[in-house]
Order: sequence, then structure tokens, then C-alpha cells
Amino acid sequence: MTPAQVDTFFATLQAANPQPQSELEFSSVFELLVAVLLSAQATDVSVNKATRGLFAVANTPQRMIDLGVARLQEHIKTIGLYRNKARHLIETCHILVQRHGGEVPHTRAALEALPGVGRKTANVVLNVAFGEPTMAVDTHIFRVGNRTGLAPGKTPYEVEMQLLRRVPARYMEHAHHWLILLGRYVCVARRPRCWQCQVAGCCDFSPKTPSP
Repeated sequence: MTPAQVDTFFATLQAANPQPQSELEFSSVFELLVAVLLSAQATDVSVNKATRGLFAVANTPQRMIDLGVARLQEHIKTIGLYRNKARHLIETCHILVQRHGGEVPHTRAALEALPGVGRKTANVVLNVAFGEPTMAVDTHIFRVGNRTGLAPGKTPYEVEMQLLRRVPARYMEHAHHWLILLGRYVCVARRPRCWQCQVAGCCDFSPKTPSP
């Protein structure tokens, strides 16, 4: 994909959806952090179903600590790896209270020091909550980056670095969401819906999947 095609690619996505939003439900930076932490190997739909009840009773680090691991597990037991996630989340809440005054930190190093928070989770929080030009590479973005020729790489980190180099700065605020939505609903894993794709003309994938 040439630089001109990259620009057209994102200009097209921007025109179709100028203000893309995360499909995770949250009303604070802390709730975002919790939702993203829980979303590993789980769908946004399943996370939202669990957090609606959870956030009604525990929407701050201290309230989450007061809830405790056992009761937290009851709220999130429909989500994969819920036991480990509950333990990590309670540990994270203790650190937020003890070291950060109950607030979610703004730096990558501080975020990645939280239990259960890796580079992808930190990137989501930095981008969505704090508007930083980061790129959280999940399975959808990894696939889209490689399939389209936008950002080929053998690892999520390689794809992330390619995206940071290739995506024009004016698109970086929302590029993460555009790529996730494209991968989730159009550039799907088994049979990409090329006939529905608004950016098919910029894409290196060949042959294009015909309509059913």
C-alpha cells in the first residue's frame, strides 16, 4: 500500500465514521481500564453484560477492593479467565489507591506496571482516555494490517510500529477504532466481505472475495 493509498484509506474511513467510539461501555477512565482488562480473550458484548452490574456497585478502585475477589468473580464469571482477571483487578485497584491516589495513571510505564495490564491495554487507555497517538494491536488490527498491506508484520509489536510510522498524524486519534471496526465487521478472518468494503480499492489483498 503506497503512502497515497494509506491517506485515501483513512480519509475514506473518516468520511464514513468521523467520530468512532469504543464498543466497550464505560463512564470514567477507571471503568475503561477495567473493561479493557476484562476484554482480553473475550468479546466486548460479554464484557458489557458483566460490567453493567459490576459498575453499579463498584465503579472506583476502593469500591472494587471493598467488593473483594469472591464477589467480583460472581459479577464476571461469564467472561473467560475470570478468576485470574478478578485477582489482577483487585491487585491493580490496591496499587491505584496506594500509589496513584485512586486515579488511573497517564504514563505507559505506570499503566504497564499494573497487574494484568499489558502493552495493548495500556495503548487503549492512553488513546481513548488521554487522546495519545497510540495503536493497540488486537487480533483484528493484526489481521487488517497484514491482509491489506497497510502494516505487515509477524508480531503485534511489528504491526504497531508499522502503523505508527505509516498512519498520517491527522488520523491517529481515531485510527485504532476504524481498524478494529473494519476487522470486526468487514475484513473478517474466514471470508472477508470485500464486496462491502469501502476501502477495497486501496487494499493489497488479492483476489478480492466476491459477493455471495
